[in-house]
Amino acid sequence: MTTRRRAATLSRTLLARTAATALGACLVAGCGVLPGGSGGSGGTDTLTVMTFAPQDSNATNMPGMPGVAKAYERWINAKGGINGHKLRVLTCNEHNTPTGAADCARKAIAEKAVAVIGSYSQHGRAFMAPLEAEGIPFIGGYGVSSEEFQSPLSYPVNGGQPVLLAGAGHQLGRACAKVALVRPDTLAGDALPLQLNAGLKANQMGEASDIRAAEDSSDLSAQAREALADSSPGAPVKGGVSSAKDGKDGKEKGCVAAVLGARTETFFDAFRRADAQNRKPQISSVLGSVSQSLVDRTGGKESPFEGAYVTSWYPVGTDPLWAPMRRVISEYAFGDNAVDPDDSGAQTTWIAYTVFNETVKRFKSGEQITARGLSRKLNQSEPVKTGGLTPDLSWRYQDMRAVAGFPRIVNGRVTFQIVEQGRLVAQQGEQSLDMTKTLEQAPRA
Repeated sequence: MTTRRRAATLSRTLLARTAATALGACLVAGCGVLPGGSGGSGGTDTLTVMTFAPQDSNATNMPGMPGVAKAYERWINAKGGINGHKLRVLTCNEHNTPTGAADCARKAIAEKAVAVIGSYSQHGRAFMAPLEAEGIPFIGGYGVSSEEFQSPLSYPVNGGQPVLLAGAGHQLGRACAKVALVRPDTLAGDALPLQLNAGLKANQMGEASDIRAAEDSSDLSAQAREALADSSPGAPVKGGVSSAKDGKDGKEKGCVAAVLGARTETFFDAFRRADAQNRKPQISSVLGSVSQSLVDRTGGKESPFEGAYVTSWYPVGTDPLWAPMRRVISEYAFGDNAVDPDDSGAQTTWIAYTVFNETVKRFKSGEQITARGLSRKLNQSEPVKTGGLTPDLSWRYQDMRAVAGFPRIVNGRVTFQIVEQGRLVAQQGEQSLDMTKTLEQAPRA
């Protein structure tokens, strides 16, 4: 019996040592997932995130956003990751459809992403509901869906289309007697006239005429003719009395604003042909619909956008504040032509990843980083700095705003730009402005 007991004891000891050796080898190799890890993201030392945006669609495309995300992944991992955590960035083509947006959200869930960062979609209902069910925060969306400013798990870094349109109203209200707005005939587009009019009203201007266009239309001649007629000196002003501001030639100045994403170029090409009498009203748009690359592509100094007013969330692309992003794109985008440092989508993604980086650093050593834990940090932490590209950002309860339908606009700042000599530059005499109070007085969409 004694011999048998000794043999059994020796056998158990050998098995235990073998198991320990196998476990150690597995840990070195990185196989399996330990309790408290990030599931399929590759273990406790890996943080999986996702960036999605539409590509190759018939409407607005944002390939630069996932492009910047992948460049950021290469750069941050080359530096040793974030607090020792390797970053794993998934990308997804949202296709500009509700199904595509929902599919990207489900992929993020399946891959156990701790956040969706710097993404673009008009279909907020499609992607936010799945993310909310799993507690996954949505950090730094582009701001084209209302859900981004309503969901408790959305952490916007800019004021989205609402502040851009209110800012455009302010910019045009100081220069124009009449304004015509051309915008997409979509659910998201229905809110744009209200937001533009809020900025116009703040400058004692009447409402803009509202001209709708199919999102995927390739012929906008009818809208061009209507906008030209509605912005002419003799056209009636809706919702108020013209302030009769004069242009440089001493006559009333008509203005046309087009916010059509990728179709903005199509519209202004048709608009230039429609203006046979060479009346040349002031044209205007917002970043995302007009960019430096678009101006370059359409002729630079000879571009139809020469002289256009443009409203943005951020400093002009030549500002030294963007130097870190430009270096990362130059060194880690590996010749990806879709990544344009002057593009507002790429800029938004950079800022969103900056927020994620700074928030992860607030976790204590050994503290588990999960989607819900990340949301708690964002909800409770002190403001996050973005290197001066935005005001310090915070999403605590006390930071919410009384903007109807958009309470999570925590950054209402806009900058005013103009195309001069083929370059987007800061508009002289116009400082950055917070449009929050203007939007608080606007009717709900």
